[in-house]
Amino acid sequence: MKRHMTTVFLVVMFSMAAFAKEPQLEKATNVLNEIMATPDRGIPHDLLDKAVCVGIVPSEIKGAFVVGGTYGRGVLVCRRHGNGPWGAPSKFTMGGGSFGFQIGGEATDVVFLVMDEGGARKFVADDVKLGADASITAGPVGRTAEAATDAQLHAEILSYSRTRGLFAGISLAGAVLKQDHGENRRLYGRAISAKEILFGDVRVPPPAYELNAALKRYSPRGGQPFSSASL
Repeated sequence: MKRHMTTVFLVVMFSMAAFAKEPQLEKATNVLNEIMATPDRGIPHDLLDKAVCVGIVPSEIKGAFVVGGTYGRGVLVCRRHGNGPWGAPSKFTMGGGSFGFQIGGEATDVVFLVMDEGGARKFVADDVKLGADASITAGPVGRTAEAATDAQLHAEILSYSRTRGLFAGISLAGAVLKQDHGENRRLYGRAISAKEILFGDVRVPPPAYELNAALKRYSPRGGQPFSSASL
């Protein structure tokens, strides 16, 4: 009897741990939901449907930005094989550059869309310098991308920021994204690479279920298939 109760207790505890909230993923989900709740001032749905990956960096710090310091931690989710269901999240840090939107103590959320296979391929590197290693430009805002410029439509990455409720396209050229190996290890319980997470068949961990559900709700299908030679 005692052994049975111990087993039941361990199963319950494991289940609670498996479905426990993960603050960063929860914040990323909230940011996405809040932005998409205002379609006239949010990410154009046709661009979101074209994107192969979505990255979100919830605001984490306040105070004057220090050049070279870490701005925040983010999460990147890609469609499986480029055009399948949303896959497992990979974590990264974003810093460097001279982010004018952060100077002066404004807490800012950052969202970006990876628009093609070439851009997605670069995100498995240990670090990526936006604007140099991957082309990036401020994304258009609104219900559709009809007002998008030629540069926006051909960029590998479209980026946005939200400060004090104001959502707008912003250039992140000069920012450096680095893989957050420690956070990925903690989330998946083992050492795991961004390549394995974003382009393999890694199962979505329970703490990311809500984020994936939100992405599926706003863009249930889309993207474009990766080539067989991808990565």
